[in-house]
Amino acid sequence: MSETKSVYTAYQGNTYLFGGNAPYVEEMYENYLANPGSVPDSWREYFDALQHVPAVDGSSAIDVPHLPVINAFAQRAKQGGTKVVMASADAEMGRKRTAAQQLIAAYRNVGQRWADLDPLKRTERPNIPELDPAFYGFTDSDQETVFDTSNTFFGKNAMPLRELLNALRATYCGTLGAEFMYTSDQTEKRWWQQKLESIRSKPNFNAYQKKHILDRLTAAEGLERFLHTKYVGQKRFSLEGGETFIAAIDELIQSAGEKGVQEIVIGMAHRGRLNVLVNAMGKLPKDLFAEFDHTAPEDLPAGDVKYHQGFSSDISTRGGPVHLSLAFNPSHLEIVNPVVEGSVRARMDRRADPLGKQVLPVLVHGDAAFAGQGVNQETLALAQTRGYSTGGTVHIIINNQIGFTTSDPRDMGSTVYCTDIVKMVEAPVLHVNADDPETAVLAMQIALEYRMTFNKDVVLDIICFRKLGHNEQDTPSLTQPLMYKKIGAHPGTRKLFADRLAAQGLGDTLGDDMVKACRAALDAGKHTDSDPVLTNFKTQFSVDWAPFLNQKWTDAGSTALPLAEWKRIAEKITTLPSSVTPHQLVKNVYDNRAAMGRGDMPVDWGMGEHMAFASLVASGYPVRLSGEDCGRGTFTHRHAVIHDQNREKWDIGTYVPLQNVTENQAPFVVIDSILSEEAVLGFEYGYASNDPNTLVIWEAQFGDFANGAQVVIDQFIASGEVKWGRVNGLTLMLPHGYEGQGPEHSSARLERFMQLAADTNMQIVQPTTASQIFHVLRRQMVRNLRKPLIIFTPKSLLRNKDATSPLSEFTKGGFQTVIPENKALKADKVKRILICSGKVYYDLVKKREELDADDTAILRAEQLYPFPHKAFATELKKYPNATELIWTQDEPQNQGAWFFVQHYIHENMTEGQRLGYSGRAASASPAVGYSHLHQEQQKALVDGAFGKIKGFVLSK
Repeated sequence: MSETKSVYTAYQGNTYLFGGNAPYVEEMYENYLANPGSVPDSWREYFDALQHVPAVDGSSAIDVPHLPVINAFAQRAKQGGTKVVMASADAEMGRKRTAAQQLIAAYRNVGQRWADLDPLKRTERPNIPELDPAFYGFTDSDQETVFDTSNTFFGKNAMPLRELLNALRATYCGTLGAEFMYTSDQTEKRWWQQKLESIRSKPNFNAYQKKHILDRLTAAEGLERFLHTKYVGQKRFSLEGGETFIAAIDELIQSAGEKGVQEIVIGMAHRGRLNVLVNAMGKLPKDLFAEFDHTAPEDLPAGDVKYHQGFSSDISTRGGPVHLSLAFNPSHLEIVNPVVEGSVRARMDRRADPLGKQVLPVLVHGDAAFAGQGVNQETLALAQTRGYSTGGTVHIIINNQIGFTTSDPRDMGSTVYCTDIVKMVEAPVLHVNADDPETAVLAMQIALEYRMTFNKDVVLDIICFRKLGHNEQDTPSLTQPLMYKKIGAHPGTRKLFADRLAAQGLGDTLGDDMVKACRAALDAGKHTDSDPVLTNFKTQFSVDWAPFLNQKWTDAGSTALPLAEWKRIAEKITTLPSSVTPHQLVKNVYDNRAAMGRGDMPVDWGMGEHMAFASLVASGYPVRLSGEDCGRGTFTHRHAVIHDQNREKWDIGTYVPLQNVTENQAPFVVIDSILSEEAVLGFEYGYASNDPNTLVIWEAQFGDFANGAQVVIDQFIASGEVKWGRVNGLTLMLPHGYEGQGPEHSSARLERFMQLAADTNMQIVQPTTASQIFHVLRRQMVRNLRKPLIIFTPKSLLRNKDATSPLSEFTKGGFQTVIPENKALKADKVKRILICSGKVYYDLVKKREELDADDTAILRAEQLYPFPHKAFATELKKYPNATELIWTQDEPQNQGAWFFVQHYIHENMTEGQRLGYSGRAASASPAVGYSHLHQEQQKALVDGAFGKIKGFVLSK
């Protein structure tokens, strides 16, 4: 007892209830008594508990503010007041009642630290003094003392300390450990307390349900062992040790169907993926075996390994048909997560399901990757935002307590749990021991119910182990000898559960019988149960991709807008309601746009964009534009959202003209995203992958920042079609231009996209006029080709009068892949042709005028990939006497388009022609930071375009 007292005394000096904090606590309590809502949730919960503690005189009267009473006693003391002595026994009982409430709060807060969660039992229970009754001064003599428990859900208003402790430990320290007390919403806290405490966190399944769980464990283990013996040494990233995951996700699918969910989109890495395909999504085992045998169709240009493949099916559930989609993904762990969220949002929008009651995102993580990959933080940050919310995601962690070869807690991370990252969005976490599959299934049910009730993220952390190595060719005992001794001695979750059911009288041979039936089914290439997949089932929300397959990029599409339609739409989007008072600068922009709409002024870039968007939504094509600051535009050119300068509330007072184009128009959505590239771009790719009829655009704040999302560009945008056959029409707008703003605000890294360009996988364009951006945006939708469109957009050209276009260029013609020389030169006098792309064109034109160099023609390559050979050759042939061709670019020689287009240009040259280069010298940095050096370089490259050819020359 002396040791206990010393511990308790040591805490008195720093815990929030003792020592120097007393005046603060008293003031807080006074505020609470006056207005309970005026204090933080944690204090209100504590003070609420005190109201249930009887007073020392045994009465149950409600407490009243103390300050008036204190002042009265102070006044009496001045007048020679009386002394009051409290009975020590009553004071001690009052202290114990308070301590009992503290004990309840402690188990709710940190009880999971004592939970039985590790099936390998590798570590000792940590020392958590707050969970020990002795910490509060309780002794064995207090075990039968009855305390108020009316603020719990144990079913009794009062319980002896012994019974209360048993209930708390059963609820919070069993094979299920819950974390939820950090949530700000008191309603959610009480919801969790009621769900867990009312059943002591214990399942109560009937015999049929228990047998079904065993069947799923048997199917999961059986598939892995079948593959292990039949395809020795082939990589499959086995689920052995984590078979409980299959039982949990099976229950998730079934319960979701009961709750009205009609679509589930799943994202996961490779661990256990093959098992999910067969035992959760209904892929026929024989089809999987064909992939191992290399007899499955291989009709894609590149293809991918089997544990990256996606799949979709329609499954029969207890609540009706549910469509399942497993997203294709690369080996880059966790990067599929925002892609799944975007796909879900597209499905929600198509169903007009803003809360996600019909569509459910499910993300399956590895423990090391969940804690280690920053894309998770970015994706979580999207969860409750207007433009990206998906109604809450169910996260499942296959927590095998190791990351490849790293399992030492001193190296695994800097948090207690791998799930601690979700506390940033206050997502509750249920940790469960995988050796208790019944409790795991129960936890899955509760987690889903929470998501459907509160439309927020929730996490199920299945703590298991990895029986084999990182892959089947690995020898894990090289680095984890102790862990793998324990794993080697573990009989397996299926065996433990089968023995448990046998002990409950459900059949001594039940487990063995299921194993035999599973093996027989797999030998036949069939499922162990009746085929769960519904064939020929299709809903009204299914997307028909057939019209977008096998299209040619050379199909131009009709992008011109009839004059009458142009004027009608222009008037609609430039007429602002009288109830909105725009900033004077914005008013000037819209006044000018009105004049452009009438044909009184040349059309600038912002108006060209707006008219493209407006004409598309008027024709039934939704437009979704997202990115940092894209409502206004990084360079204040767009002003798609008008902010009423007389607004009186922060959440009202905006007007979006593009949402008011015509009756029954398609939606126009513009979203100022969080400060994220990787997750937001992944989200938009996922959205576009599920909606070919919406123009989905991601705009970088500066094109340079796209490299923060390079994994999405490399693994999905550039290669998704050749690897997985996934067609996608996502558009990227990347501000690009060398204007002296330094290394990080100049280049969108054109060369990286050119390097990735092959197999007609994307379109890379750099428009230089307002009409060009109008036509290329419309072209992306009005023709049936769905390829990623990468637009290198300008900065200074947004306001450059030379980049404006006459109205006639919008009502006639289309996007020009190559813009011809627009000056009336004598073709036979032209000796040199300058070929360029982007802003440098206007610098070259200015220099030509200075030199009066009419022997030089200038061509603009507006589409760099697929390279428009036919259009380019046509322009070259106009100048039969031109012997010199110069590619001119702003970018350094090792960057930009030079190394890629030189081959295309050479292919179209005639005999005797020479191709040279004028641009910045090769550089490790995209641009210089010194303004004077930038200007010198710019002058030199422009002068060089008209000077003697130097350096590398390619002849034909």
